Amino acid sequence: MTVSHAQVQDWLDRYVAAWKSYDQQEIGDLFAENADYRYNPWGDAVHGRDAIVADWLENPDKPEAWDAHYAPYAVDGDHAVAIGESRYRKPDGSFRAHYYNLWTLRFDGEGRCVDYVEYFMELPERLRPTD
Repeated sequence: MTVSHAQVQDWLDRYVAAWKSYDQQEIGDLFAENADYRYNPWGDAVHGRDAIVADWLENPDKPEAWDAHYAPYAVDGDHAVAIGESRYRKPDGSFRAHYYNLWTLRFDGEGRCVDYVEYFMELPERLRPTD
């Protein structure tokens, strides 16, 4: 399968929406049945759609506690690289954390992610806002 820039952006937007909603169907629709999901390149994969959904639901973020935006950086055949940022706030609205993210993605013929690997860097303390 070949995915387009627009298809990858749609997937990324649905990813953020599923993260906000924690709706099992929305999460599951993102991933192929035998997908692998890695929170970092050296970690063990969460394997399989059902396991990915269950993993997401283990420790949910409150929707009002974060914002995120991701965009395709490169798309080639069934592979894509996405970049973006995730920003977290404390309950009082002040700064908690800011992450710069890069994801490598591979899609199946139905536009579901088969392989997801996250690379992230937290904003250094010296650059964090002083609330």
